Amino acid sequence: MNPSIKIIFGLLGGLAIFIFGMNMMSECLQKAAGEKMKKILSLFTRNPVLGVIAGALTTAVLQSSSATTVMAIGFISAGLMTLPQAISIIFGANIGTTITAQIISFKISNYIYLFVFVGFFISFAVKNQKWKYAGQTLFAFGLLFLGIETMGSVMKPLAHTSFFTDMIAKVSNVPVLGVLTGTLMTLVVQSSSATIAVLQNFASQPAADGISSVIGLTGAIPVLLGDNIGTTITALLASIGQNKDAKRTAVAHSLFNVSGCLLFIWFVPLYAQFIQYISPKGDEVAVISRQIANAHTCFNIVMTLIWIPLIWIMVKIVLKIIPDSVNKIPENNEEVIYLDKKYLNQPAAALHVTTKEIIRCSQIVEGLLKLIVKADKKSKTKEKSEVQIFEKVIHESELVQKISQKINDFMSQLFSLGILTEDQANQAVGLLYVISDIERIGQFSGEISSNILEQQSRSHKTHYSKDAVTDLRTSAEFIYSMFSKIMNPLSDGTAADEKDLRYIRENVVNLEFKMRRRHIDRVCKGKCSVKLTSNYNQILYNIERMSNSCVNLADTLKSNPIEKNLLEEKLD
Repeated sequence: MNPSIKIIFGLLGGLAIFIFGMNMMSECLQKAAGEKMKKILSLFTRNPVLGVIAGALTTAVLQSSSATTVMAIGFISAGLMTLPQAISIIFGANIGTTITAQIISFKISNYIYLFVFVGFFISFAVKNQKWKYAGQTLFAFGLLFLGIETMGSVMKPLAHTSFFTDMIAKVSNVPVLGVLTGTLMTLVVQSSSATIAVLQNFASQPAADGISSVIGLTGAIPVLLGDNIGTTITALLASIGQNKDAKRTAVAHSLFNVSGCLLFIWFVPLYAQFIQYISPKGDEVAVISRQIANAHTCFNIVMTLIWIPLIWIMVKIVLKIIPDSVNKIPENNEEVIYLDKKYLNQPAAALHVTTKEIIRCSQIVEGLLKLIVKADKKSKTKEKSEVQIFEKVIHESELVQKISQKINDFMSQLFSLGILTEDQANQAVGLLYVISDIERIGQFSGEISSNILEQQSRSHKTHYSKDAVTDLRTSAEFIYSMFSKIMNPLSDGTAADEKDLRYIRENVVNLEFKMRRRHIDRVCKGKCSVKLTSNYNQILYNIERMSNSCVNLADTLKSNPIEKNLLEEKLD
């Protein structure tokens, strides 16, 4: 095989193994620790410093700044955090992502195949899901370094070719070319970790003297700055189709790295001297990989320290770039507000937005029950407005069914990806049970309204008696009380009092029995028309089914509680 083609194949193959290992390791770590990292992001965003710490920790654990960035964009789209909070997390993510370069700088080539074998054995032989994730993570870790080793082995001949040395000389002498090279590489590969790994391998190749690096730290730093710019494309792509704050977060990520490049590009020689001073001493070829990792870490730490007190300026800049406009405010007449297919590859974020959509749906249903309670206060002077109220209940009950269908479709797609952990799958099943009961209550509300309107359309001379209306209103108030007691506590992560719910349900059941008896008595005494019996009994039947759904809902939430951190903010 032609040596040049062999080198190209080796580079591409090694890069493919590295990216596959990196993505696999990130995915396994997200499955194992994604929920915990989500909690950290939601809890540690009270001020910019905590936001930076949360972003750095999450990225260091998940080994993916893209995952953290996309998660932050998802949370801000769902209303979990504000723009300044999301920006602080992005700053932290830039620090956390430097851990990858630090790990790569360790020389563990003698243990690569041990990692691969042990990781494979654990994932293959162990049945415990958590241990499987640990084994897959270790296996992916080995693949990551196997890719690095493959790239390093094929790069060695390049160090002595005139074409390669001339090209590197141009890049080293012209920092702007280095920045453009790094940016282009990351835009193509879509992984700054991969391009920095390639850079560390290139830099570790000896020059003609066998001691100094073929590119040197001064030549590597501009390429590193370009890598940081190129990685922002992931955040920009993730923000497409999102709300304005999500787009602003992505723009802030780009501004952070671009401003850092514009600042550091003027001081590359001095910065290189500083990095050499704080890094291990020795032959340049032996230590340059660590120096590049340190340069990457210091760059992001310095830029974060600069921008933390200036977040308000960053917010003003991104607001200027993406200004507010007079847009339609999302209202209840929209089918879904929070669900988006972009979250499907982020299970933690997907479950969060699903929960928010379910709570929004429950608020619509609560509003329907409240309308029924008000509409039951019947009088001939208000008959027209009453009809309008019942028509609105029917319309919004249909909306609830559409929202429920969208949620079910979204969750089905999430299940089909096969990326949920056991805990996440259990939580997802609980959410499906919850939305099912909420939909039923909304459906029964619509059926009650339809029955009342049907009765009124048949004859204006036949109406429910005052006592019948009072009984219906009392039952509707009971159902409204039950539903509120179940759903309202979710805003602070607590559960409704079970004894209270059982007491209310027993009273509804007893009331429904008494109402039937009282209606028969009224019919016998001529106070109610026998023509209304069928409609009236259907309304009572729907009320009974609503009470059963409320109790089912309470039981589901008790056995499958929705996590408190997802519900700390009420929907407006």
